[in-house]
Parts: sequence; structure tokens; C-alpha cells
Amino acid sequence: MTWSIDIAPMVPQPVLVAAALIALALIAVLFFRRTRGAALRALALAALVAALANPSFRQEEREGLNNIAVVLVDESTSQTIAGRPAQTAAIRADLEEKLKRIPGLEVKWIEASRPTGDRASGTHLFTDLNRALAEIAPDRLAGVIMITDGQVHDIPASVAALGFNAPIHALITGRPDEFDRRIEVITAPKFGIVNGPPRDIEVAVRETGKSGQASRQVNLRVRREGRPDETVRTEIDTRTRIAMPFPTAGQNIVEIELDPVPGELTHLNNRVVIAAEGVRENLRVLLVSGEPHAGERVWRNLLKSDAAVDLVHFTILRPPDKQDGTPIHQLSLIAFPTRELFSEKITNFDLIIFDRYQNRGILPPIYYDNIARYVSNGGALLVASGDDFAQAASLFRTALAPVLPASPSGRVIEQPFKARVTTEGLKHPVTRNLPGLREPNQEPDWGRWFRQVETNVIRGRTLMSGVEERPLLVLDRVGRGRVALMLSDHAWLWARGYDGGGPHTDLLRRTAHWLMKEPDLEEERLLADARGLKLTIERRSMEQDVPPVSVQSPGGETSEVRLERAADGVWRTTIDVRQPGLYKMQTNGPPPDRRMLTAVAHAGLEDAREMSEVTATDAKLKPLISATGGGTFWTRGGGLLSSASDTAVEVPRVSLLANARVLAGSGWMGLKDREAYVTRGVRITPMFTGLLALAALLAFLTLAWWREGR
Repeated sequence: MTWSIDIAPMVPQPVLVAAALIALALIAVLFFRRTRGAALRALALAALVAALANPSFRQEEREGLNNIAVVLVDESTSQTIAGRPAQTAAIRADLEEKLKRIPGLEVKWIEASRPTGDRASGTHLFTDLNRALAEIAPDRLAGVIMITDGQVHDIPASVAALGFNAPIHALITGRPDEFDRRIEVITAPKFGIVNGPPRDIEVAVRETGKSGQASRQVNLRVRREGRPDETVRTEIDTRTRIAMPFPTAGQNIVEIELDPVPGELTHLNNRVVIAAEGVRENLRVLLVSGEPHAGERVWRNLLKSDAAVDLVHFTILRPPDKQDGTPIHQLSLIAFPTRELFSEKITNFDLIIFDRYQNRGILPPIYYDNIARYVSNGGALLVASGDDFAQAASLFRTALAPVLPASPSGRVIEQPFKARVTTEGLKHPVTRNLPGLREPNQEPDWGRWFRQVETNVIRGRTLMSGVEERPLLVLDRVGRGRVALMLSDHAWLWARGYDGGGPHTDLLRRTAHWLMKEPDLEEERLLADARGLKLTIERRSMEQDVPPVSVQSPGGETSEVRLERAADGVWRTTIDVRQPGLYKMQTNGPPPDRRMLTAVAHAGLEDAREMSEVTATDAKLKPLISATGGGTFWTRGGGLLSSASDTAVEVPRVSLLANARVLAGSGWMGLKDREAYVTRGVRITPMFTGLLALAALLAFLTLAWWREGR
């Protein structure tokens, strides 16, 4: 309970001040002239001024509030190395005991700058502090204590920017004499042309702290997928260029590792991973239409709309066997450059499409043999056939027969049907998840076709079927190349929206890109993706089951992981890994060739700023902390306890001070006692008003008159 006197003037404050000044002047004159009864007159004037001031006696019931100390525990990535977690835990335990002994102190512990996927790069202790202070009254904040290695990246520029008036102290983990080396990536490509010229990565080895006798000559080990390791010799702070090739489309990864040296603080920043996208140059496609027909435009529009495709299109308008008597010099048609296309420049094309093409003497037999060799050597061939494939002039009756996956029976089926995806098609990336596709036993939600060529499948995979489940789309691998056979020329009905239309764009584009070896459409593929320390492994396969995947950690340890079926043709699982770095996955492919499938992924949060400086320091925080009256303290410095064990720490004693300006010294740190309270009740008693003031005034005037009359 506290007492005080309140003044509530009955007149404006300027009038009260003027009245008090006049009263003082009159009293001074009375005493100067030694007027009889001057003291009594002075008391009368004072009573008059007091009545105008209207004083009150104030009695308050107050309840004291606890002081609040905020302790931030730095949990950034740099705090996880070199025994710092154990040191931090020891500091926290010791500090908890010291703070518990202070009466009236409430402690809020904040785990700050914990690595997550959505945080900004670096250590942001003050950002987390401001978030915590939003729930704390400023007049209760006794101080802030930070347990950190000193590598903080959001330090305010001045004390005024803090928004509070309380000391900040820092308990520094680590040692003052730490030494570390790291790799700095100066420039790195974001993309490159597949099988094109390599792009340069520029790196430099940086050194912080006291290196001692460590040599300035260092070795860098460069690892690329599918190639032996390479060693590069360089020096500290010297820029080094390393070539990065792009053998495959999609993500390409290069890992660069620095050989460790004795006394180095950590090896986690001795490795960097550069990931860049491999992009193909525009794919060159040759489209040969045997004759004008309704579906010709579908192929042309589809390929022309693809920015990644350069299309060369020829339509055979006048075959050599056509005899109508028109002189050759009167024809405005362009001669079909057969020799240039199918002999001299055939290897320049990534895909050759024959659309309703018949062997009518346009191409000499030797050119069909060229196309067959082109496919076997890695090229791609798509035959989009109609009734032409069942006739005597079919492409199957040429030297292309050895590379075609199905032989025509000579029958053309003309009746309405809906294309269906087969059991194999449900697993294959070309036809899996086509828009409008339903359950295997349900009719798909797309329009009907009306013509199909009957064939007998020789080899390959049948992804779609038509009438009586006969093959409609067959894909096959021939040597190093690929072949697709579409056994109907009515895909254009989907493009026109007939009977509801269908996914012609998805189907035809996927088929063309599978032929051109698009990685995302490979039916046998191993994929890996990391989010933080969670590693997701995915296997795509046409087999009924897949073997375990061999996972090699950055340290060289190997383990096997079994995948769970996620969908038709897809197996997937997610595992937790403990060590950040490059993980390599490997498994064998399906029979008969058992091709090895590999994948790489970099696990761990990519925080180059956090790991660029990991040596403990008090230099960054000291200017701001000193301005608040706080102090920085090495908890494992040169004391006797510091060398006893990794968990031995020296935490300064903590005191609660009321009016001190200096709140830190040798071996101690102080918190400010804010003496905050909340008022529970108030009682106000008037001291000089009403009849009391009138009586006092009359009494003093009467006494003054009596004194003057004597």
C-alpha cells in the first residue's frame, strides 16, 4: 500500500500559479515592513491558495509484477557443430539454476533461428526476439540473454531500433581460437545445353580463424554422376574454375569437396553441391505425310506449337506413279529432297514421323535401310498409320520391317470404339494419368474412333487397345533407338471435339517426347528428392515388383531401402537422414539387360550464409550489447573449467539491480529491476476543501485582526 498527495485545482492552473505568486509577494511585503500580524496574514493567504489548489490524500493498493527475462537459445546450423549442442545444454542448465534463485523473476526461453524450409538464410535472433517481445510489456522486461556462437545476421544498427530499454547479454559458445576452412561458390551455372560445351563453376577456398601450421595448398575433389572423381590442386583465396558438363536433361549435379586438415572446426562446409538444369537444344522433327487427310493438321499444329521442336514437314501431293499428262515444267510442287533428308542429314533429326505414308516409289529401298540403321543407332521413328499400313504398299513391306514392333494382318476394322489403356499402359508414363482415364474396368471419358488396323504384336509394349482389345499404340526399343506405332488415323477426332473429344495433345506429345528420350517419360527410372533431412526415393518401373534401393550416405556408408507401391508403376518412400550432404541411390533395372539406375540428391537445408562463417566470435554483437549496458562472455575460454571437458562451461553470476547504469562486469551480469506493478484499488480523501477551508481562512483572518488591534 502506498500514499501520495494529488492536486486538483479548482481554477485553471495559470490562475492558481498567479494567485500563489501574488500571495508570496504580499507575504514578502508584510514581512519586509514588519507589519503586526504578518505571520497570521501569511497563513490566511496560504489557506486561500490551498483551497484553490484542492489537494487530496491518495491511498493506493498496489500488486507488484514479476520482472521478465528473455533467454534466446541459438539453434541455427552453426550451433550444431564442434560440441556446441552439449555446451549449449550445459549453459542452459547452469543459467536456469542461477535465474531460479532471483525472486520475482519470470524467465521466457526462446528456441531461436531453428532451421526450417521457409526461413530466410542465416541466423536471425533479433527477428525471433521481436516476435517474443510482442507479448511482453516493455516496463517488465528486465533484460535479454543470448546463448549463441556470435554469428548473428540481423543485428540492429542502433539501440533505438531495439524498441526497449533493457540490457542485452551474450553467452558465447565455442572457443576464441577456432579455425575453419570452407568452399565459396563465386559463380555457378543455372542451366546448360545437353551434350553441349561444359559451363564453368568458379570457386575459392576461404579460411577463417587461426590456421596454425596448416598448408595453404589444398585439394578439391570433384564428383560428377557417372564419371570418376577428379582432383584439383589450388591455394587458399585463389579462384579456381571447374568444368560442369550436362550429359542429361533435367537436373545435373556436381559435388566439390575440400580435403580436411587437422584442427578444422567442422567438415560440413567442406562440401558444396551445384545443381543445374540440362536443357536440350530445339529437337528436330521430320514429318512426312503420305497424302493430305483430315488428321494431317493435328500433327503439324501439335509440333509447331511446341517451342522445343523445330519441324520440317513434307506432304506427298503427287507420287511418281501418278500419270495425268501434266508436263513437269508446269508443276509448281517442290521436289521431295529424298537424298538430302534420308542420306546426308538423317542423323540431324531427333524424330522421323511417317503419317499415313505408303511405299509408292518415292523413297528408294536403300533409304528405308538408312532409316532402320538410324533407329538402331539411337534415332526415333513414329508411324501413324491408317488403312495404308494394311495394304501391299505398307511400310512393313520395306526394309523398315525389322524395326517395326507389329505386323499387319491385312484387315482394316471400321467400327466405333473407344481407345482403352491397357494394364501395361496404366504403368507407362506416356499413358498413365491421361485426362479422362477412369478405373481399368470402366469406359474412359473420351470420344470414339472409327478405324483401326489389325496387327500382330511382335515385340514391344502395347499401351492402348481398341476393337476387341487389339493393339492400338505399341512402343518398342530397337538397339539404342525407339519406335512407336499408332494403328489408327482417327486421333484428329479428339482434336475436333467429336463425341466429347479426348486428350490428343497429351497422348501425342508424350509419345513424341518419349521417342526423343525425355527423362520424365522414362518407364524405368530412379528419382530422389530431399526436403531438409527428409529424403524421398521414387522408382518407376513396368515390373510387378522392384528390388530394394541401395543408398550411399555422404560418409560412404551404404544401406538398403525398400520402396512401397504408391500407384501403378510407381514405388515411393521417404526416409529421415542424419547427415547433410550428397546421397547416391542405385538399383538394378528389369530383365533382361538389368540396366543400372542411379539418382543423386542433396539432403540438408541449403544455407550458404549460415555455414559461410562458423567460427565463434563476440565482435559482431559487442557494439550493440555495450550500448545497452550488457556484456559478452566466453563460456569456454581459457579458464580452468574450460579444458576439463566439452560440457564444462563458465556462466557468470546474475544479479537484479534497480537503478544501476552498468549492468555487466568481470564474472557477473545484471538484469534491471523494473519495479513494475498493477493498481488493485484507489482511495482519495480531500484534504482542504469545503467547510474546512472556509473555517481555516476565517480563523486566520480573525487572529490577524485580533493581533493588529492590540
